[in-house]
Amino acid sequence: MKKQLLIIPIAIGTAMGATIAAHAQSDSTEAAERTLLQPQYLQPVEIRALRAGSDAPFAKTELNKKDIEHSNLGQDLPYLLQYTPSAVVTSDAGTGIGYTGIRVRGTDGTRINVTLNGIPVNDAESQGTFFVNFSDLASSTGSIQLQRGVGTSTNGAGAFGATMSISNMQQMDKAGVELINSYGSFDTWRHTLKAGTGILKNGFQFDVRLSQINSRGYIDRSNSDLKSMQFLAGWQVSAKTKLRFMLMTGKEKTKQSWNGVPEDSLASNRTYNELGMRADGSYYDNQTDNYQQDYYQFFVDHKFSKYITGHAALFMTRGRGYYEEYKLGQAYSNYGLSDNIRGIDTLTETDLIRQLWLDNYYYGSVFSLIYHKNKTQLTFGGGWNQYTGEHYGDVLWAMNGGIPDNYRWYNFDAQKNDLSLYLKLQQYAGEKLMLFGDLQYRNVAYNIYGFRDNPGVHAMPVYNFLNPKAGLTFFIANNGSKVEKLYASVAVANKEPNRNDFEASPVDQPKHEQLYDVEVGFDRTVRKLQLNANYYYMRYINQLVLTGEINDVGAYTRTNVPNSYRTGIEAQAAYVPNHWLKIFANATYSQNKILNFTEYIDNYDNAWGIQDVVNHGTTDIAFSPDFIGAGGITLSPFRYMSKGQVFEIDLLTKYVGKQYLDNTSDAGRSIDPYNLVDARIRYSIRTKPFRELGFNLMLNNILNTQYVSNGYTFSYVYGGELNTFNYYYPQAGFNCLLGVTMKW
Repeated sequence: MKKQLLIIPIAIGTAMGATIAAHAQSDSTEAAERTLLQPQYLQPVEIRALRAGSDAPFAKTELNKKDIEHSNLGQDLPYLLQYTPSAVVTSDAGTGIGYTGIRVRGTDGTRINVTLNGIPVNDAESQGTFFVNFSDLASSTGSIQLQRGVGTSTNGAGAFGATMSISNMQQMDKAGVELINSYGSFDTWRHTLKAGTGILKNGFQFDVRLSQINSRGYIDRSNSDLKSMQFLAGWQVSAKTKLRFMLMTGKEKTKQSWNGVPEDSLASNRTYNELGMRADGSYYDNQTDNYQQDYYQFFVDHKFSKYITGHAALFMTRGRGYYEEYKLGQAYSNYGLSDNIRGIDTLTETDLIRQLWLDNYYYGSVFSLIYHKNKTQLTFGGGWNQYTGEHYGDVLWAMNGGIPDNYRWYNFDAQKNDLSLYLKLQQYAGEKLMLFGDLQYRNVAYNIYGFRDNPGVHAMPVYNFLNPKAGLTFFIANNGSKVEKLYASVAVANKEPNRNDFEASPVDQPKHEQLYDVEVGFDRTVRKLQLNANYYYMRYINQLVLTGEINDVGAYTRTNVPNSYRTGIEAQAAYVPNHWLKIFANATYSQNKILNFTEYIDNYDNAWGIQDVVNHGTTDIAFSPDFIGAGGITLSPFRYMSKGQVFEIDLLTKYVGKQYLDNTSDAGRSIDPYNLVDARIRYSIRTKPFRELGFNLMLNNILNTQYVSNGYTFSYVYGGELNTFNYYYPQAGFNCLLGVTMKW
């Protein structure tokens, strides 16, 4: 695809843009008055303990509550971050609703640490985050910080590309009710009801959110039915002590669209979905994914003295669900059964319907103790958590019979324990220098009792990781109208393999991954302009990647590659010349390489299943574009509108360069570059009986670009020829969402 001209890049919602906007608003009395009307949110203790501060020597972006509201019409959380630096988002259903994902600097969700109010969110086994499980989380989120690279120490899974810190414990200052409804393309509906008591005389405070999102999806049979609820209770026990409790539950039912579209169907039928096909060409109606996840979080904050603040939390995350599927031509032997003998006929296979279940508990505690006096901030924290999960599968029906009623063909338990402790120091030395140090100890222990295809494979690895980080920030200038600073940091991260990586014999177990991350950056802020440039070098030791190799128990698992790296430059700019115009931009240019990559290809012409081995030398890491850019303009065209009215237009663009589907750098296994242009229109007014009445129109992909954002590939040799099959995830063309918000 020919590279298209970009509209001026933008990063709406970044801390950079907010800082500049504040300076620009000071030029206008009306704008300053509007600023005073906006609610201010104090950062909770657990967030201050984990997040990188404004002067910390790390690359980061932060969205506040207003930024989130402006772009939230029901799409999953990753889509709120798509215009931040180095981010690429994707959706199985093609609309941003249902199963979605995000990559940062090319690293996937299993390497992005996610916390919710400081509590670990990543699945303990796959280490991914499934945002579909807690739909409409954005409606009750006060802020999101996305750190790129290793970042600061946090709770939960190791950060190997980014850290996402989500805060959703903010409560209404005054009693109120908020109703949000939206409708759009692909019969997408969103209904959200929020209510809060404000702070009562006895110090108690209660808030609730109810949400429902439905969408037909862009891909055939990719419907989503998402429901969620959140309840918050707070009690200001005294001036020094506060208790908080959160219950959040999400229930999703999505039709499966995770196989993607075969390459040869893209031109003729780009919404094709092969899942659930029966032998007669019809489709099984209940080819669905069903899951419910409940979050219980209890927090205690206490101010011990003028300089010492403490925080502790208990949590439990309860998950259970299954996916149901119709499968053609399943061998009885794969289900632990003998062939089905009918008179003189012996049936070796059958069509069937099955459910694959996951039933788990994830519980533990986190804590932090912060000492802050003058130019010194010292934080000691950590946590312990345990995951217990049961994996089992049931056969509901078989066309040819031969399967017992309520037949369960596998049932395996797994357990994972995680203990971490960290110590962080932020020390200002004089007016020009800030020093940062961070040391984390992490102990991880797995207990894996078999896999569906290899029930005899057990693994009980134990890891002890030490993750040091150090850096400094040097202030060239630091006054009210001008801030210039240089920063640099070095960080080490270690990460355990995922559960599926252990599906191998004891002599072929995976090694843990290690990452060395160097970040060097420059920030410059004047009244109307802010610039940032950040260089990073991320060196991986034993990174786990797919090579196509079959291990010694017949499984396709990831393989350690000794040496690989990512290096690049991230640049950002924000310019607010006056109150009615904002312009901002970000771009990332990078190189992402594996040194001496070897590919393994199934060759059905060889005896004994021997694979072909191809050495490709230095190659590009899969799904790691060399260039990513985002941008846009915000217009507030009517300066003299009556008090309480706001009218804004955003013109946005996103460019993602060429991506490879695997690690071979084969152009025939790649995703073409794409450039998207979106628009958003917002209008709100304060008019009785409403405290605020708002309208939000989102126009996505207004140029109707036909593009794909994700995919996969596999190859084999048969009859002396190499056969390669690419599957892609097409995204919707032009589509729109219209929302109405009523606040009382």
